[in-house]
Amino acid sequence: MITITGFKSVPPFARGLVRDLRVRWALEEAGIPYDQKLLAPGDGDAPDYRAMQPWGQVPVLMEDDLTLFESGAIVLRIAERSEALCPRDDAGRAKTVQWMFAALNSIEPHVQNLFNVDVFFTDEAWAKARKPAQEAFTRMKLASLARRLKGREYLEDRFTAGDLLMVTVLRNLNYTDIVSGDPVLGPYVARCEARPAFQRALAAQLASFEELEAA
Repeated sequence: MITITGFKSVPPFARGLVRDLRVRWALEEAGIPYDQKLLAPGDGDAPDYRAMQPWGQVPVLMEDDLTLFESGAIVLRIAERSEALCPRDDAGRAKTVQWMFAALNSIEPHVQNLFNVDVFFTDEAWAKARKPAQEAFTRMKLASLARRLKGREYLEDRFTAGDLLMVTVLRNLNYTDIVSGDPVLGPYVARCEARPAFQRALAAQLASFEELEAA
């Protein structure tokens, strides 16, 4: 049985965005059952956890003798076991991996930088000065993505792990209308979020926070 780690508690703005959601979604798409191990504040600093995840972050995947960190690497491993996430032909697999890397390398750093400026450092003078240029650059990157997606339902001819990672990256801008207001990217994200596997994954992550609050 696969076990993944997540957090017991996060600030409200982070709920539904923590990266274990990517892994939950991949497992749901693949039809692979899993357990969860939730970390309380400070658990990520424990030596045994740092031995699995050097930065004390989530998620970590544990299966038999294997432990694996980095959400992209974990999603790739799951995708390689599921045709629902990754075509079996060589070219289809290569294209899927291509878009997984694009999501994490060409889009996520710029989305995350804007998120940091807007959410984590919003009151800092340097953040206010940096925001216009950062937003313009992020919008430029997203415009290129929108051009690719125009007239398409997905990045390739079907949903793959590339779309899964791309959508989880784009959702970090949910606090703005940069994505939701775009005539291409908004429907793309909504289409992927409507997938039953995503809905199950999101509900599972949110339930872990809700259960903690109820307790």
